[in-house]
Amino acid sequence: MTGTVLVARVDNAGDVLLAGPAIRAVAASAREVVLLTGPYGRAAAELLPGVSRVVEWRTPWIDPAAPPLTGPHVLRLLRIVRDVAPEQALILTSLHQSPLPLALLFRLAGTLRIAAISADYPGSLLDVRHVVDEDADVPEPERMLGLAGAAGFELPGGDAGGLAVRRPLPDVGHLTGPPGYVVLHPGVSVPARAWPEEHWARAVHDLVRSGRRVVVTGGQDERGLTARIASGVGQHGLSPGPLFAGGWMGGGPVRLRDWDEAEESPFTEGWVDGRSAATGGRGPDGPSAPRGERPDGHPESPGRQERQGRSVVDLGGRTTFPELAAVLEGACAVVVADAGPAHLAAAVGTPVVSLFAPVVPAGRWAPYGVPTVVLGDQEAPCRATRAGTCPVAGHPCLSSVPSTRVVEAVDHLTFVKEAVT
Repeated sequence: MTGTVLVARVDNAGDVLLAGPAIRAVAASAREVVLLTGPYGRAAAELLPGVSRVVEWRTPWIDPAAPPLTGPHVLRLLRIVRDVAPEQALILTSLHQSPLPLALLFRLAGTLRIAAISADYPGSLLDVRHVVDEDADVPEPERMLGLAGAAGFELPGGDAGGLAVRRPLPDVGHLTGPPGYVVLHPGVSVPARAWPEEHWARAVHDLVRSGRRVVVTGGQDERGLTARIASGVGQHGLSPGPLFAGGWMGGGPVRLRDWDEAEESPFTEGWVDGRSAATGGRGPDGPSAPRGERPDGHPESPGRQERQGRSVVDLGGRTTFPELAAVLEGACAVVVADAGPAHLAAAVGTPVVSLFAPVVPAGRWAPYGVPTVVLGDQEAPCRATRAGTCPVAGHPCLSSVPSTRVVEAVDHLTFVKEAVT
């Protein structure tokens, strides 16, 4: 059993969540795991199983609002590391980040054994230099888990290596109503990854019209955005009903019986756990009744629909990070761009419709380990540019995705969930 291990992932919430399997591998053989992260990742860090405590430092070469690198700022990190007094440290990074500046500071703080992935020659800064083939788009959780293995840490038996959060999560029924709704999370930290706002509003309209209950989520700084999108129902002339009572059977993803991939050719650019998305809106014996209708084709009674509550709930700025995790867990599907809540949804086991701009590879960054449909032109000219602002006029990689495709994807994923036997 190793003593204290300092693990660094000084990034955003989604990046921290993707580090979860590697952190659990370390925790299986360490007396204490201390996670160093930045302010944008702290809430996610505190939700990770295996983390004993969290320490925070803003990293000037990674933080999106990079602070100046000053002597006092560096001394603060040195004090943090000396107080932790780790026997060893793992520095978790993405392929476009170098671990060496942080390794240098850890070494100055007295850390004796440091492990990281580094394409650059590290000299004496690393004791375990793990080299990976960066031409292969290995999912980020597996890439980081590979580093943990190189440093001598393995997942315990029975841990399949998926994303996870601490339990129990808070009760959010007073915010959302009963489970079975669809979550739409429109916010992004990078403009190039955004689906157009009017598309989100139309998706609210289309989902409600199909009989779904919709919950729109966002951070404190996204309240205006979520309010405008949640009001998309009114903009398109719909009242707050009818509602879908929703709910789905428990269990993990399955391949549907009697599913013929050839029948689903319009959906072949989407995938579920690396495969084409499964059929939606259809049972094994033929089409199912539209939501809001009984199997005999007659509409549900207005009284029953009204008792089920409102069709759209705006939770923009109204949830803590653990509450957001619980909201996502209660959803039958989550619609989200390439943003932290996509990985939080994966961590609670909820299927994801991923509106994914190809500025970074979906193979690395798409939601991990849950049924997922990726929408967006993955061969668009912005592919692999890591652009913060779309370099192509009209943002075609995502603006070309109509809201009807989102509804179809939700139907596909919820049918997968409901088909569990």
